[in-house]
Amino acid sequence: MSLKDAERNAIAEARAVEHKTRRPTVDALEEILCEPSHVLDHGFVRVIDYMGDDNAIVQAARVSYGRGTSKLRDDRGLIRYLMRHRHTTPFEMCEIKLHVKLPIFVARQWIRHRTANVNEYSARYSILDREFYLPHPDQLAEQSRSNRQGREQLLSQEQSARVLRLLQTDAERCYDHYEELLNEDDDGNPRREGDPQLARELARMNLTLNYYTQWYWKVDLHNLLHFLSLRMDSHAQYEIRVYADVIGSIVEKWVPQAWEAFRDYRLEAVSLSRMELAAIKSMLRGEKPDLAALGLSAREERELLQKLDLPG
Repeated sequence: MSLKDAERNAIAEARAVEHKTRRPTVDALEEILCEPSHVLDHGFVRVIDYMGDDNAIVQAARVSYGRGTSKLRDDRGLIRYLMRHRHTTPFEMCEIKLHVKLPIFVARQWIRHRTANVNEYSARYSILDREFYLPHPDQLAEQSRSNRQGREQLLSQEQSARVLRLLQTDAERCYDHYEELLNEDDDGNPRREGDPQLARELARMNLTLNYYTQWYWKVDLHNLLHFLSLRMDSHAQYEIRVYADVIGSIVEKWVPQAWEAFRDYRLEAVSLSRMELAAIKSMLRGEKPDLAALGLSAREERELLQKLDLPG
């Protein structure tokens, strides 16, 4: 991960400031506040601000359910009850603001989650840096033949080297042309007198999707956990999954009891259809269910066997 001196200084200054507050804080999150966590080759995730903790979830639930919660033995039990029964509103009482640096093509996937507040670096106003993502060779693979959104066989060493040369050459050439179109030095003056300075909002269109952008992303815990349930999944694209993994480790520090419940009831759990449940009940009775007769398609049959970790 490459940070400019100005960025390092800004982070150091932010971490040096301490505020006196009556709001609940989380020591584990305070320790990493503003500190970037490295992702991919030039990316990062860092916590800018947060509101609430595990106790905020409990407080919101007790306001909602009143004396009904007195039957639960402790706060952890209440949080697990809420997660298990999909009572999601109390989790919305916690919010977190992240600063994320990520490739543009990852950002385009990410922004499909329309449940957060986003403010992105403006390439209409500012000039993007010469920073682009190049995959590690162990991530270069052929198109999957069974999944149009997936990868399959890894490329050979020779093939990977050729792909990386193409990606780097194209990205470098596009940035050279980007600078030529902008035609301005560090002070905004023309590099070549007599040549036009194309508007930044137009010059940026020449850049490839592996260039890095940045944004502030503020989201409540309920919607963040939904994002993580999709993007930490093994079927998610690697380049967004590694960001989700880093954010997951942040959430675990922030709300450890909510994270434990999320892991147990969502992240590492599976959902079953009516037909799948009928098949499992039949298995428990010692029968061999006719999956086709239960209405399962061939693909659903494979998925059920995968859920149960049984041979196909």
